[in-house]
Amino acid sequence: MLESVRIVDLPKILDERGNLSFLEGDRHIPFTIMRTYWIYDVPGGEQRGGHAFKEQEELIIALSGSLDVVVTDGKQEKRFSLNRSYYGLYVPHGIWRHMENFSTNSVALVLSSTTYNADDYIRDYNQYLQLTNG
Repeated sequence: MLESVRIVDLPKILDERGNLSFLEGDRHIPFTIMRTYWIYDVPGGEQRGGHAFKEQEELIIALSGSLDVVVTDGKQEKRFSLNRSYYGLYVPHGIWRHMENFSTNSVALVLSSTTYNADDYIRDYNQYLQLTNG
């Protein structure tokens, strides 16, 4: 299951005046974008996330600075360091994740396959392990 978490290379248009990257839902990522949000001003040493989703898929992009995304399926764990705005991390539903090691002034953009639904979150890791037989 953890093998479905992957880096997605986004188009990059190089220009001496400044570079441009973009993405299109259902083309560069395997879902229609229903919601976007961004995480910023994270104090040193803090973590964000610490949950899994029953249905929601995400793409996480470090628009500025860097951060690490740690994912697990309850059996294995992987760490992805995001530090370029022309790639993102695809995280399908059913994967526990948290973000850490935010650099100063970092901005993480998250694209979601669903609108916000509090019932879609699994926030207790022990419950997650029971649900996934981790």
